[in-house]
Amino acid sequence: MMMAQERLILKAQQQFEQIQDVIRQACSESRRIDQVELDLWGRMLQLGRRLLEGYVAGYEQGDVGATLEHEGRVLRRLEQPHVRRYVSVFGSLEICRYVYGTRETQKHEVIPLDALLALPESEFSYVLQDWDQGLCVNNSYSESHATIQRILRIGQSVLSLEQMNGQMASAVEGFWNQQAVAAEAEGPILVLTADGKGVPMRRAGSADRGVRRTKGQKANAKRQACVGGVYTIEPFRRRAEEVVDEILREKCRSRRPRPQNKKLHAELSRPIDGQDVNGKDRIFSWFAEQIASRTAEGHKPIVAVCDGDRALWEKVKWLMQTLGLPIVCVLDIYHVLERLWPAAYCFHSEGSEQAKAFVAERLRRVLEGEVGYVIGGLRQMRTKHKLKKSKRDQLSKVITYLENNRSYMRYDVCLSQGYPIGSGVVEGACRHVVKDRMEGTGMRWCIPGAQAMLHLRAIHLNGDWDAFQHYRIKTATRALYPYRRFVRRLHKKTA
Repeated sequence: MMMAQERLILKAQQQFEQIQDVIRQACSESRRIDQVELDLWGRMLQLGRRLLEGYVAGYEQGDVGATLEHEGRVLRRLEQPHVRRYVSVFGSLEICRYVYGTRETQKHEVIPLDALLALPESEFSYVLQDWDQGLCVNNSYSESHATIQRILRIGQSVLSLEQMNGQMASAVEGFWNQQAVAAEAEGPILVLTADGKGVPMRRAGSADRGVRRTKGQKANAKRQACVGGVYTIEPFRRRAEEVVDEILREKCRSRRPRPQNKKLHAELSRPIDGQDVNGKDRIFSWFAEQIASRTAEGHKPIVAVCDGDRALWEKVKWLMQTLGLPIVCVLDIYHVLERLWPAAYCFHSEGSEQAKAFVAERLRRVLEGEVGYVIGGLRQMRTKHKLKKSKRDQLSKVITYLENNRSYMRYDVCLSQGYPIGSGVVEGACRHVVKDRMEGTGMRWCIPGAQAMLHLRAIHLNGDWDAFQHYRIKTATRALYPYRRFVRRLHKKTA
């Protein structure tokens, strides 16, 4: 079999010499460099495939003898080698290898070559899976399929990419469970933030394209995904006027501290082990784990920044009771701003300087801790001004929103302590994790496929992609080939 390897390496050398001849010929013909580049790329793929075949041939089909003893049993080498397909980034290979067991019709208990090479469970190489899904987490499956085919000249179906996504995502939770955050890289304030985003789902029976929707059935039913973000940060103490300038006049703060060790996580409400599980419950359980690991070196202030969703605030209260720790609850200041503008338009025309001044004054007072005065002032204006019913109703909604969330609007305290008051991290996360990838034209998701994509999107956006690939390959190899060390020792003896 070593002769087989040498023959393949010799063929690779001949291919390389042919490539040199092609380069010389291209010079004599004054070919365009892009033509040469494209031709060269195709030839390099062929060369890589030949060398990869030579590498595999060096293991002599995994033949470690007529029999082997494993876990107290003697297994025999079955008579005929078995072939499996392996799709590498250089193209498809047929790998011929011996298997060991009791007889042909029984389970193949030890496959030495598979273990020696640490082959994946599927026919697609780990490198190809990495590149495939690195594209799929950012682009549609059809776009990713076309890109891979154009670059690597490998024809993969969209269905295979979808299945690969689900298989890869099955390792995400194990990866998260073994992750640790270095204490020395953490900031002194721990921040939690959560928000919800709808994912467009396939209707039941949507495979039947000709089926008409029943009465009351929505065309684009959505399922709620809860996106959570956790990070630490340095204090950023400011005055109310500075915040107003930053928000309304869009002044950039170069001294604003950056979030440290930011991690994102997204969960759909879905059935798990036969039980319906709320995505918010999963996110807040993860928050509890993050708090435990990130405050292990000692207590640090914990700040939760959310919008006015009552369900989220109930979960924050549950978190406090469960952990027995105080959490500073902060209503996202941008959601307050979204209510102040409609209030301004009840009295001033949209886009006017008067409306902007109206918002700036009330925003400043809210930031200074005068929420009650702002609410009282809006009530008086609702009474004194002769508003149309639509505007009076609009103003009433603003007042109700501020009243309901008043206990979460202690911005004066937050600014003096340097706590964050905006949930931009998770607002952006909802766009990045969910909207940018999962709300493309015509996209509809099944629950398992949507959750798999959410998990891998979070891995990608957290900057953990390479570490995750290393973890899943190591974990899968250990699970598939628990006998790998044993086989490696046998191979060395017989080599």
